[in-house]
Amino acid sequence: MSPDQPSLFDESNADNAPSMGLAQSRERAAELHEQLHQANHAYFVLDDPSLPDAEYDRLFHELKDIERQFPQLLSTDSPTQRVGAIPLSQFSQVSHEVAMLSLDNAFNQEDMHEFNRRVSGRLDSSAAIEYACEPKLDGIAVSLLYADGVLVRGATRGDGSVGENITQNIRTVASIPLKLLGSAHPPLLEVRGEVYMPKSSFESLNNLARENNEKEFVNPRNAAAGSLRQLDAKITAHRRLEFCCYSLGRVEGAEMPPKHSEILAQFSRWGFKTNAESRVVQGVEGCLAYYQQLAEKRHGLSYEIDGIVFKVNQIAQQQQLGFVSRAPRWAIAHKFPAQEEMTVLEGVDFQVGRTGAITPVARLKPVFVGGVTVSNATLHNMDEIKRLDVRIGDTVVIHRAGDVIPKVARVVLEKRPANAQHIQMLSRCPVCDSHIERLAGEVIARCAGGLVCGAQRKEAIKHFASRKAMDVDGLGDKIVEQLVDEHLISSFVDLYSLALDSVAQLERMAQKSAQNLLAAIEDSKKTTLAKFLYSLGIREVGVTTAQNLEGHFLDMAALREADLAALTAVPDVGPIVAQHILNFFAEPHNQVVIDGLLEAGIHWPEVAVKTAEHLPLAKQTFVVTGTLSLMGRDEAKGYLQSLGAKVAGSVSAKTHALVAGEKAGSKLKKAQDLDIEILDEEAFIRLLAAHGIHHGQ
Repeated sequence: MSPDQPSLFDESNADNAPSMGLAQSRERAAELHEQLHQANHAYFVLDDPSLPDAEYDRLFHELKDIERQFPQLLSTDSPTQRVGAIPLSQFSQVSHEVAMLSLDNAFNQEDMHEFNRRVSGRLDSSAAIEYACEPKLDGIAVSLLYADGVLVRGATRGDGSVGENITQNIRTVASIPLKLLGSAHPPLLEVRGEVYMPKSSFESLNNLARENNEKEFVNPRNAAAGSLRQLDAKITAHRRLEFCCYSLGRVEGAEMPPKHSEILAQFSRWGFKTNAESRVVQGVEGCLAYYQQLAEKRHGLSYEIDGIVFKVNQIAQQQQLGFVSRAPRWAIAHKFPAQEEMTVLEGVDFQVGRTGAITPVARLKPVFVGGVTVSNATLHNMDEIKRLDVRIGDTVVIHRAGDVIPKVARVVLEKRPANAQHIQMLSRCPVCDSHIERLAGEVIARCAGGLVCGAQRKEAIKHFASRKAMDVDGLGDKIVEQLVDEHLISSFVDLYSLALDSVAQLERMAQKSAQNLLAAIEDSKKTTLAKFLYSLGIREVGVTTAQNLEGHFLDMAALREADLAALTAVPDVGPIVAQHILNFFAEPHNQVVIDGLLEAGIHWPEVAVKTAEHLPLAKQTFVVTGTLSLMGRDEAKGYLQSLGAKVAGSVSAKTHALVAGEKAGSKLKKAQDLDIEILDEEAFIRLLAAHGIHHGQ
């Protein structure tokens, strides 16, 4: 809803608006100012929109039209003035009349108790001190100056005494009021707070940088700082910054409330965003309890915080306590354990995940970060290693947030030793020695030994036994895990030589249950070629693709000997899927397992040869649209193609029927206009069943 967003209002119609005289326009402009300021406050500060976007746009552009017709009505606090100023050549300097001091830090409970003792001693009080508690936002401190309720200047903290005038950029931050709400505004008011970048905005900004092959920002704080110091305010406007006020700088001509928490409440009434997590507590124990509460919910917040700020709440007590040279005696920042630290990357190991994904893991010189000692960190994949340009021997920055796996955030290039070694991807799986494949266009490298790789064993067997695969009744996930953990099976083949006594000894498995399971395993030997192919877990070979492979090759021997050209001739099999199939059958380990399964007695009836003209839906054209709840559109298309139908992308007079899921759009309307048969998902499943395809079985 910000003014720089695409408008729903057609400015070409502006000249058609009724004309008004100056006096009437001035009155209407004042009304629009009030409505738009209130709408901005509701949207950006309260997160509770009061106007639909379309209505906001109409009001906004009505105001722009008035200001264009009567330039004398354009004021600095107009909602139209958030973006659009001419880029600066440089920032001018601002001297802070009241210095913007930094805070002393506490890093543990002892530091907090010592701070409280100093406060109590200077106040000569034995009563529990009342403290205002606020999350310490990880952003940039700024000063906002208002004259008679209108924003006249925004400045950075700088060195505390002198900052930079960033008024143009400050105006683009939608949560900063250009004009204060309410009434009784002081003739002069300085509000201080933090400009920060929410996590979602930070992710969007870095995603865009990656797409454009540009340098990414290291963290939200750096992104906020870089955004505020853009000489072109239009760039700042698109960075989606937010502002949260945390203190009063100075005030002239008005009395402010006697407590810090009450001053923040007054700021909120004037239209400023204050932190919803702020609290008032009694004594140091209240501070420590609040710190613990925020530490636990920290990583669920929509913004980054690096600690808690505790302030003596009574302004009179703050004045009595005073300042030291660089910090107030009445406030302290209790920092969270550092989320980033430097250490040395001593080596790289490669881990194999349960789906065969190969992940490089950095072996680090142990370092304390985020509250724990870290000796390993993820490097994600080889593309990430290339992007970071990280090498063995480098000094690296490790980032750890909450329970998130530590990662290598960046390399300290100036500390790179002369003998730093490049990191190379393995060619063979470190677990089973199978070939590692990484297809063009894919980020993840994978072990091709899915049938024998110990790292993938449990998941592979669970898939093999699943209902759409070999359909082994009673062989659930927990039993598979027990069989593997007890070393009773190490591959699919071992299922068919399990002994009754061994199975009966498993936890929660009696003699009868064991007999039933072995009987189900025996029954699974009779299957279909398509189900057997699906059970092998070949990458991207789903139920429909397996059925298409069965219909095309008719037997296993022909499929095992097929080359790339033969595979891509199969409906629904493109070059990528074909390459997965080739890689799978090229792996000797996989061939051994397949031979073992066939020798164990797995069999299927001979596949009848069906030419296209003899298939039940031959010469019929279908279109699939909308969202199907029980299957994907590609799966539905595969079923139709296996029955001989042609699946088109658009509806025409030649279309035989339209399969329409939820939220079907223009294709459904066109089919209705052409009086074409329309099948909902239930009717489509009945059609498949009538031709021998039972989805979900």
